[in-house]
Amino acid sequence: MKQEQDPLTWRYAVKKFDRDKVLPDAQLATLKEAFNLTATSYGLQPIRLLVVRHAELQEQLVDHSYGQRQVADASHLLVLCIETKIDAAFIQAYFNRVGELRGTSETILQPYRQSLLKRFGGMDAAAIRTWAVNQAYLALGNLLTVCAYERIDSCPMEGFIPEGYDRVLGLSGKGLEAVLVLPVGFRAQDDMFATFNKVRRPIENTVQTIEKK
Repeated sequence: MKQEQDPLTWRYAVKKFDRDKVLPDAQLATLKEAFNLTATSYGLQPIRLLVVRHAELQEQLVDHSYGQRQVADASHLLVLCIETKIDAAFIQAYFNRVGELRGTSETILQPYRQSLLKRFGGMDAAAIRTWAVNQAYLALGNLLTVCAYERIDSCPMEGFIPEGYDRVLGLSGKGLEAVLVLPVGFRAQDDMFATFNKVRRPIENTVQTIEKK
């Protein structure tokens, strides 16, 4: 009996999806929850996930994805976005949520809130955007791992034209900017890349341990 591959070895960047296989609602819900539970700096969650299951729109987005068919052929297209307006009101909304869910007193929240307001107030727009984009990458990594353990196929993509996505999906009007794309679904049986060995450096060259003997 052939032993099943462990999830992280089984995972690969799918080059061809099976267009006829649709992700079950339960698995889609798992991905949404994984995104929402992703760790982000300060817990501020300056990111949003757009779930696209719309054949016509997905086909339009191929032109803005350098012709990569995964965008159209996947069951769902996940577009990871950042908030374009991260200001004092955004930070205050986070602390309102903390108070609502934890009942934390204003005495405790006030110093931390002031610290964040001061920190972000001293950053220019470019620095804040870079910070937000970094949070999207954290979410992408989390989603890739969850996909692997759920046996959901995926293809992380940086190669797309954000302005095209923003226009087709109307993101500017939502205060969002697309920064990463993740088609998800199930690999086609004739995707030869599914059988290729992973090419990685030897683990002893990428992982070092510092310990006290």
